[in-house]
Order: sequence, then structure tokens, then C-alpha cells
Amino acid sequence: MALQFKVKRFSEIDTIELYKILRLRAEVFVVEQDCVYQDVDNKDQNALHVIGTKNNEVIAYTRIFKAGDYFENASIGRVVVSESERKYGYGHVLIKESIDAIQKHFNTVKIKISAQTYLKKFYEKHGFTQVGEEYLEDGIPHIAMIRK
Repeated sequence: MALQFKVKRFSEIDTIELYKILRLRAEVFVVEQDCVYQDVDNKDQNALHVIGTKNNEVIAYTRIFKAGDYFENASIGRVVVSESERKYGYGHVLIKESIDAIQKHFNTVKIKISAQTYLKKFYEKHGFTQVGEEYLEDGIPHIAMIRK
């Protein structure tokens, strides 16, 4: 079965789907990356959620924000693909879907992200360029990137 995407407001996500999203975020950000941080941060309620499912499982996810809700520009965050599914290139599909959702829902092409530094080349393939210096976020090296 192919990867399918939905964009939902927080209020449209049912409890089972929310559980699957939070489980995926914890599997990757907390367990795989060994990073203790506050994932449930009261920002999900203001975001639109780009949810990629395959065989009824959430395997790809981002949350997107309109300008002013997180950064001064629209933004993409919590970019995550299940470790077992990355080999299919779903990360690129996920970013494309997220950019398209920002254009459709927020009517803008200017996007700011806080990217893990090792993913710089990945995001450059989607039109992002680094702005500023590297910094630590939750103990992991990050860079700010903008897409215009």
C-alpha cells in the first residue's frame, strides 16, 4: 500500500491517531536520538498536522504553523519518518507535502525551520538555505534554514 497523507487541525485528530503520532515522535526523538525533551509542548493545538499513513499506521509526520504562531514565517517542525520506512525516500515526500500544505492553507512560500545540522543537504534539496550559525537545541546541533 502507498503512503497517504492527510492534513488535519488538532481538533480533527482522534485519540487513536494522536496516540500513533505521539508514539512515532517518541520512538524517533526520545528513544532513537536519545534526547530527553518536552515533546508535548502545548503547540500542537495551534498547528496543522501533516500525517502520512501506510497500512493504517502513522509512519511520517510534521506539524506546520502559519507565520507568527512559531517563527516570524510559516514553519515546519517535528519532522519524523519511522526508522523502518526511511529507505523508501518518504522524508522527501513528507517535506514536499508539508511545503504544499503551507502554500495551500497559509498562502505563502516563505518557510523557516530549525533543522538538525546533519540534515542540511536534505533540506537544501527542497530549497532551504542556512541562515545564521549552528546552535544547540535540546542538546542536538541545529541550524535555522529559510525557504523563499
